[in-house]
Amino acid sequence: MRGTMTGIDDTLDATGLLCPLPVLKARKRLMALAPGAVLQVLADDPAAIVDVPHFCAEGGHVLLAQSDADGVQSYLIRKGG
Repeated sequence: MRGTMTGIDDTLDATGLLCPLPVLKARKRLMALAPGAVLQVLADDPAAIVDVPHFCAEGGHVLLAQSDADGVQSYLIRKGG
């Protein structure tokens, strides 16, 4: 079984980074994870709202959840594979 009690295997804090860096760093981090693992990505770049779902669809990953609180977006991505 993958994941901790929270279901998140790793977290990438991409706050302060602008497009395309949040997606590029997420791609690199996902490469190190096993298929089925869940990566949480935190970002504050307005473009991430479009970029992250597109990245998941193109890369064969599943966007499990997406939220925004206090200007920081959180994305839960399950690695495809």
